[in-house]
Amino acid sequence: MASLLMLVCLLRSLAIPLGQGRFVADYGEALDKSLLYFEAQRSGKLPTSQRVLWRGDSALSDGHSVGVDLTGGYYDAGDNMKFGFPMAFTVTMLAWSVVEFGEELKATSQLDHAMNAIWWGTEYLMKAHIKDNVLYGQVGDGSSDHNCWQRPEDMTTPRTPYVINETNPGSDLAAETAAALAAAAIAFKDDPYHLKLLDHSQRLNQAADRYQGKYSDSIPTVQNFYASNGFNDELQWAAMWLWEATQAQGWLDHLQNWFDPGPVGPWLNWNEKFVGVQALIVKGVMLGQLPDDDDLWERYTEQFESFLCQVVQLKSSTNQKMSPGGLLHFNAWDNLQYVTTTIFLLVAYSKWMDNPSSRTKSLECKIDFADSKQILGFARAQVDYILGNNPLNMSYMVGYGSKYPMKCHHRGASIVSVKKDPTPVSCQGGFDKWFNRNDPNPNVLDGALVGGPDENDQYSDARANFQLAEPSIYNTAPLVGVLARLASMK
Repeated sequence: MASLLMLVCLLRSLAIPLGQGRFVADYGEALDKSLLYFEAQRSGKLPTSQRVLWRGDSALSDGHSVGVDLTGGYYDAGDNMKFGFPMAFTVTMLAWSVVEFGEELKATSQLDHAMNAIWWGTEYLMKAHIKDNVLYGQVGDGSSDHNCWQRPEDMTTPRTPYVINETNPGSDLAAETAAALAAAAIAFKDDPYHLKLLDHSQRLNQAADRYQGKYSDSIPTVQNFYASNGFNDELQWAAMWLWEATQAQGWLDHLQNWFDPGPVGPWLNWNEKFVGVQALIVKGVMLGQLPDDDDLWERYTEQFESFLCQVVQLKSSTNQKMSPGGLLHFNAWDNLQYVTTTIFLLVAYSKWMDNPSSRTKSLECKIDFADSKQILGFARAQVDYILGNNPLNMSYMVGYGSKYPMKCHHRGASIVSVKKDPTPVSCQGGFDKWFNRNDPNPNVLDGALVGGPDENDQYSDARANFQLAEPSIYNTAPLVGVLARLASMK
């Protein structure tokens, strides 16, 4: 049985579908498009360097109703909302891509674009942090926004700002934002800008620790969209990123105050950070920054490596589910968000293993062990599946390959560009004229990753199928560093 499982893993890692030649992906092109996508998601006054020309300025009055400048940032998905929690996580993953794969991004001439994508997010997050204990965590009303189908340039829905503070705490949101700014500070380590990022990060972390509570209890309108399941993981996540940024022992002590190694998996995403915390600790242990004989770090390491073993199909009965065509399957809704973060962790882990000073040269699992090449091969197979090596021969990155989603669930992409036709699109008129049409979207949302196929490798390219066809910023962000790594290994 073990030999059969190893054979299945090997075939998947080779990425050779039955009856076809070897699949060859252009990771450089996919990387370029992935960073273009973040320009398409920009809110606010667009810069002169804007490359996605079908977009225009939008939401230029955000925050004015409360006397605060909340312009800028990113729309989270196919709507016109600015949700701080997933936006901060997106910035964390973009920054982590630079932290781990900065040299690869530089080698592929994409580092400046990656830094610009981080900067666009951090500028907004710091503007939203107007006082030590005050952070604006959302702009817009989710229900009214989702009841309209308008370009961001035409929005007529309320742009209500929502805040967390001492009396309405949001430890998870504040800590995730602190993590994003700390990770960005590492990415900008050679720029004085990193000092500003660190200052905001530390003050936000202090607020998260001092005024405890779930942000979705303080901002009830977010509960139908990005409800939090707790804040212990975010408090640890922020502490680890602040340690990464400063190497100050106090942050490790702070993490130990919130000790909880978390579960095995189930994934890393905007709401679950335990696997990310475990990964950072494992990195520290592997590279000699943390002691390898510490019982506490061993517990985190055991959890993380157990997760990796499940993912690469070496844990026997508890292996992570995979589709018949070879894609990891975590959830029926927007499965690719979990796949891309998992790919990121695998590629980062394989790189740490290859470090000359690494204490770990193989992943020991129940069935067998895996070295860095095997882990990277498995991750590459997942990327190749996303880019078109799958039963439908379809790329799930919009704009990449000869066959990709033409009708993704995205307001701006599905309506003619304001540059071509400035006639305002009304709330319901957008549904009548644009949402319900059968034609492809008039604007190609390059680099966007849709939710992806179902557990049986099937996909319906329909605007109404938001469960599978809606892209989001946190789907694409983890792939930035991964694609740079793969593109630079030619």
